[in-house]
Amino acid sequence: MYHKQRRKKLMTKAELIDQIAKEAGLTKAESAKALDSTTNAIINALKSGQKVTFIGFGTFSVSTRKAREGRNPRTGATLNIPEAKVPRFVPGKAFKDAVNSK
Repeated sequence: MYHKQRRKKLMTKAELIDQIAKEAGLTKAESAKALDSTTNAIINALKSGQKVTFIGFGTFSVSTRKAREGRNPRTGATLNIPEAKVPRFVPGKAFKDAVNSK
């Protein structure tokens, strides 16, 4: 039962493509191509060190997580976790307001 409840709150890529096709008057194939192109453009911009900003929606960026020590929970052994680049998203005001409106 928990899985069914959780499933209702999850939008899959296919469902997003269907929604884009419906609202933009495109075919599903065109919508899938547009979505894939958009996500690839964002990824490539972040890889090259750029930020991607959609006014009112939010900003995608990359930050660096410092190297640190961690522990293996099973054995308790100390591990060295290397520095890593991490994608970040900060929602814009209009996006936050839309999510919080009733």
